[in-house]
Amino acid sequence: MSTVTICIDGASRGNPGNAAIGVLVRADHSIVREIAERIGVATNNVAEYKALLRGLEEAAALGASTVHIQSDSELLVRQIEGKYQVRNEALIPLYREALARLRRFDHVHIFHVPRTRNAGADGLANRALDAKD
Repeated sequence: MSTVTICIDGASRGNPGNAAIGVLVRADHSIVREIAERIGVATNNVAEYKALLRGLEEAAALGASTVHIQSDSELLVRQIEGKYQVRNEALIPLYREALARLRRFDHVHIFHVPRTRNAGADGLANRALDAKD
């Protein structure tokens, strides 16, 4: 698979509070992975980064050389683009890890999308939060 699209979302109830990630991976206009995972207690921004890292892990496992990333987190997108600084101590190691993983791909495109256009990933994150053990 040369190109994948990753739709990501992180959710936290309480901020910090119970948190989860939702990752939707598409290739050739088909969904190839749906990930809905709890990540413990975290802030919403930490959850967004964890979703990005999980999505990049899946893209690498699929052998992607080009990755399109969609997120409704303007903060995450602008930080990855280098337009916003990362000042939050909890985000710095996640940001650095994300940049290291992004360098493994030949082409990376990251887009901020409205929440309404990220419903698949948002639904997965909320499904994980709503799931009973």
